[in-house]
Amino acid sequence: MTTIAVPVWLAVLGGLLAAWALYERVMMPSLRWVIRSRANKALDEFGSRLRISIRPFQQTRRQALIDLLTYDARVQEAVAEHARSSGMPRELVTAQAHRYAREIVPAFNAYLYFRLGYWAARRVAESLYRVRIGYVDERRLEGIPSEATVVFVMNHRSNMDYVLATYLAADHAALSYAVGEWARIWPLQQLIRAMGAYFVRRNSRDDLYRRVLERYVAMATENGVTQALYPEGRLTRDGRIGEARLGVLDYMLRGFRTDGDRDLVFVPLAINYDRTLEDRSLLLALDPDAKRPGRAGAVWNTLAFAANQASLAFRSKWKRFGYAGVNFGAPISMREYCASRRLELARLAKEERFAHVGALARHLMDAVGALVPVLPVPLVAAVLCDAPGRRFSEIELKAAVEALAERAERSGARICVPRTDLDEAVDAGLETLALRRLVVREDGLYRAAPAESALLRYYASSIAHLL
Repeated sequence: MTTIAVPVWLAVLGGLLAAWALYERVMMPSLRWVIRSRANKALDEFGSRLRISIRPFQQTRRQALIDLLTYDARVQEAVAEHARSSGMPRELVTAQAHRYAREIVPAFNAYLYFRLGYWAARRVAESLYRVRIGYVDERRLEGIPSEATVVFVMNHRSNMDYVLATYLAADHAALSYAVGEWARIWPLQQLIRAMGAYFVRRNSRDDLYRRVLERYVAMATENGVTQALYPEGRLTRDGRIGEARLGVLDYMLRGFRTDGDRDLVFVPLAINYDRTLEDRSLLLALDPDAKRPGRAGAVWNTLAFAANQASLAFRSKWKRFGYAGVNFGAPISMREYCASRRLELARLAKEERFAHVGALARHLMDAVGALVPVLPVPLVAAVLCDAPGRRFSEIELKAAVEALAERAERSGARICVPRTDLDEAVDAGLETLALRRLVVREDGLYRAAPAESALLRYYASSIAHLL
């Protein structure tokens, strides 16, 4: 028997290569088969329940979509143009477009979306808030044609918006979001892609990237994928609804034709919270002279917040963060909108089309703004901000809040708390503000904490346009 001596490094390398081959050739195919079979079962189970079905485009393998996007005629036109202007070989520019496509295209998995995503979204939302749907135009929502492309247009107050909308829209459709680069970290980006979201580089000046993104959004829209759109493009900093950015909206509308196979229907959806988790960070962004915590500081602040909440829960002192309210508005059909204005957006020059897209964006944001839920904390904050130095008895404060609620209702606002529960809701709002030391109670009287006036205005501003 002959013994052959092998260096340790070679034995380790051989072992690693064998393990990799086992993983690549045996474990991964088996794992893919299990995930695919469960995803197909989830499609069969949930697909029949949804009002808006999951489209074949969403079920197409991700690699096929990446190739379809990369070699799309308009993307290839952009590739040729970029190659000419930069002097780069076309093959290198095509490879760059392919990288952009891989970055953008999601990998929707029905099993993860409905089994894991919906379950997690529901648990998180209901654990943190008293979730209320104040208004839904059921009759008109049910009247949306089954083949139409539906886009939920939303205001953007918190990163919790993704969670809340996924949970509350689960009976209607599987939503596809545009998500910023903040989420491109392992393993979060893999989960987000599996939930059907696509990644967007905010404010990118790369024409080739923008063309690839434009074509993906257009392809998804043309193929009926239900999407959720935040026209503001970022979280509101001061609590008010911001102006719409037109980029993604224009991508959706650029190829829309009134005589096409599908209508494009926008559904206004408005969200509000008694407590926005990022409120102090958002206000900090408004002050150019404020010291920024940096990435490490932000992580530390997040961990400290989580530890504090866990400590409160351990001592049985933790309470939910008040109400989270959602209102669904009447659908806006682009066929009807364009017909009433004699528009054919696909035939207009860029400047003229952009002007009409801007008008539509304002119309959509006005519809969303009119639906913003009126909640206890914004009501109490509005009363206190109107009289910053005044001290209120509990009865006076509740009377002022009730008068403000009646005023909001007369203007057409949607109160997310039933009239019979308003007194209890005001108590809950006061408790939320007192726990955060935004309201001071002295000798049985309430007043706004002077050092927290900016934060109170942030919450009052969420409903200021309704008053």
